[in-house]
Amino acid sequence: MMNKIGMFLLVVFLYSSVANADRDSVSQKIGLGHSLTVGDGSVDPVGFHDATPSFSWKLPLGVEKQTAYRIEVTGESLKWDSGWVESDQSVFIPYEGGKLRSRQQLQWRVRFKNEDGLDSGWSKFAKFELGLLSNSDWTAKWIRPAAKAPAKVEKVACLRHQFVVDGSVKQARLYATARGLFEVNLNGKKVGQDHFANGQTSYSNRLDSLTYDVTRDLVEGNNSFDVLLGYGWYAGRFGWQGQRQVFGKFPELLLQLEIVYQDGRKESIVSDEDWTATIDGPILSSSIYDGEHVDATKEWSDWKPVVARSDLGAARIVPKPFATVKETELLSVQEITEPEEGRIVFDLGQNMVGWPRLSIPVEEGKTVKLRFSEMLNSDGTVHTKNYRAAKSTDSYTASKTGTINWEPKFTFHGFRYVELSGLPANAKPAKDWVKGVVLHTEMEKIGTFESSHAKLNQLQSNISWGQRGNFLDIPTDCPQRDERAGWTGDSQAFAPTSMFNFDCHGFWKSWLDSMRDDQLEDGNIPHVIPDIVGRGGSPGWVDAATIVPWEVYLRTGDIEVLSDNYSMMGRLVGWYRNQTVDGLLPNIEGYGDWLQPNSENKRGDTPSPLLGLAFYGNSCRILADSAHLLGRTEDATKYAEEADSINHSFAEHYFDSDGKLQNAPETQTGYLLAIAFDLIPNSMKPKATEHLVRLIGEADGHLRTGFLGTPYIVSVLDQMGHSDLAMTILLKETYPSWFYSINQGATTMWERWNSYSKQDGFSGDRMNSLNHYAYGAVGQWMYERLAGLSPDPDHPGYKHFFVRPLVTNELDWARAELETNYGKAVSAWKRENGRVVMEVVVPPNATATVEFPSERKSESVEAGTYRYFLKM
Repeated sequence: MMNKIGMFLLVVFLYSSVANADRDSVSQKIGLGHSLTVGDGSVDPVGFHDATPSFSWKLPLGVEKQTAYRIEVTGESLKWDSGWVESDQSVFIPYEGGKLRSRQQLQWRVRFKNEDGLDSGWSKFAKFELGLLSNSDWTAKWIRPAAKAPAKVEKVACLRHQFVVDGSVKQARLYATARGLFEVNLNGKKVGQDHFANGQTSYSNRLDSLTYDVTRDLVEGNNSFDVLLGYGWYAGRFGWQGQRQVFGKFPELLLQLEIVYQDGRKESIVSDEDWTATIDGPILSSSIYDGEHVDATKEWSDWKPVVARSDLGAARIVPKPFATVKETELLSVQEITEPEEGRIVFDLGQNMVGWPRLSIPVEEGKTVKLRFSEMLNSDGTVHTKNYRAAKSTDSYTASKTGTINWEPKFTFHGFRYVELSGLPANAKPAKDWVKGVVLHTEMEKIGTFESSHAKLNQLQSNISWGQRGNFLDIPTDCPQRDERAGWTGDSQAFAPTSMFNFDCHGFWKSWLDSMRDDQLEDGNIPHVIPDIVGRGGSPGWVDAATIVPWEVYLRTGDIEVLSDNYSMMGRLVGWYRNQTVDGLLPNIEGYGDWLQPNSENKRGDTPSPLLGLAFYGNSCRILADSAHLLGRTEDATKYAEEADSINHSFAEHYFDSDGKLQNAPETQTGYLLAIAFDLIPNSMKPKATEHLVRLIGEADGHLRTGFLGTPYIVSVLDQMGHSDLAMTILLKETYPSWFYSINQGATTMWERWNSYSKQDGFSGDRMNSLNHYAYGAVGQWMYERLAGLSPDPDHPGYKHFFVRPLVTNELDWARAELETNYGKAVSAWKRENGRVVMEVVVPPNATATVEFPSERKSESVEAGTYRYFLKM
């Protein structure tokens, strides 16, 4: 018979088993937490950049909300258990355990309680591994070839090293960075899928490093590195108007391979004096602007010891905080033409950024030349004048007759058309000769907009392609000519729209890091980030320092972006303050309302002093709101009072009692900014709006706005009760309008409203980008009002959002979907059988307020899917 102790243990065991079974059944019923990420959305990263990470997760469908969470983080000699925390927060939960260090490998999981207090059970484990967090972690040396390339020739170097792996490998990590661009080949195979590594930063302040898991790429015995090293943005020709921007004279490599053997031994293979290098090889040159030139008849030769330096320099060497540039799509040729004998033009059907992948016949010793263009001249030849001083030409000299497969390494082009010349005379061109390799920072597509209007859908496509083309490691103005720089004015205008299309949270935060590095001593912000011009001060450009952090916060809920940039924001506002004279900014200058149509001046008709005071007031208000959110009460009060004072000065000086602009030309942008930035009293806004409407009428219903006014024109009209006029402007077919470029064949956004017309040809060849995203800022209103999916500033990151679609006669339906940090949110409407049907999806742990396009009262809704049937 079983004794009493045995019986007691059996009862305990059975009770425990039943309890565990009950918990398992509960977790299966309500589901587990999923989509676990660290920081700004990284999934199981190797080489993570932040020793103070935050954690985010999503709740399963069917759960209404979270009432508590518990996080567990474990690693070598480390364990942190948050314990149960009563909170509905499921994004950006800060780590509060022991100090993390370079190379540390950790795993974490989460459990939550739902609205009924039921415990989900533990999620699956997620992982993250820290990279080399400080310069002191590096034992490698900077190396470069001893030979010097001829002046202005951007030779690609090859750096080589052979080493022995003495045993069975348990783990191997390769850490690498460059002053320039690099591609690592280990045992003849490219490491990783990155392009343009390590990217573009404020090089004198920060260099990003990359981490690769190469455990399976090593073999016992002999191994070898062959690393290609290009000039890139660091040492190559970079900057418009023919200037050569040099951060350094020569590209350099820093590489560190750390091996852990199965028997516990550790070994490091580093870049040092033992490496050899050459610049004599098949890649004759490779330049961001001028293209890549290859002579396949040559082989790497004339190997010599490298020049090595142990001083790592003053710049911070840190793990890259966001995704690298990768191949994201492959485009096929749509049409082939031969406008001139021997010059074959391949049309990819879409203006894109990247390079061509060739599979073409060649003849020994003969050179195939490639030229690129965004559009064709009237005779069918490639139009290259708008590339200015960028040669944007590739070439390939064949080593033997046959078919070659080739694509460049360290250049990129903005193009739709590829012209090939130098091909064998008897070769018949085929569409599979050329593919378009689309390259940009790897970003998850999280938002979609669709409607019943074909041209509106094309506009959305153009906006998306414009973003893809200009988000190549930094937000550039254009991707094709001798510029491709991080212009701040374009960026602040487009930031809200960008964050609907793609997950660019980490992308923006990294760029803001460079902005902090490059902020001038007096608080001014350079016009270009990373700074290659050394000057700033233009209203609407410098304000990227406040607008971009605020928009990232609003759309993600990541308050860290405000705390990180708070000092920079305050210094900018201080710079504005120091320019004031009697509450105004009479001496401020800048780019104005850049490229306003129907103006004799590229800077538009709205004077810089007015623009300066408007943006000063807006930036000061953002700073006050940020201070409040960060718990800086005194600052919040101080800056709010300063913003009120700016508003008073602005309204008193620039507006009369009838709400009409004074002391400045009447412009649409002047009225738009006054209303959008709340610079005038609410009682004056209707009067100002009527003057705005009058100006639009005088322009035959067209906009007259440039880079600074355009982002606000339809939203302000809608806000002030003129949604019909907003729609008229949005759907306008004639110049200047968004559909005008579409009617001329545009597949991306243009720099100018009239960059090209079928009737008159090209406009302004010296500055005429056909891939420029600034005017794509209208996308924000399309998502937020036409479809109706709007964020709530009081509950950022779509923790709570508004559904308030604009049901307009011009559309039969519209739909927006967005993968938020909580899950998919949807706002859609359509006309059906004489009524309007609305669809609303609220993800778990979020709420929404539905504002109906009818007399029906608004409703607050929890997580779930809803359908509404409205009589209109």
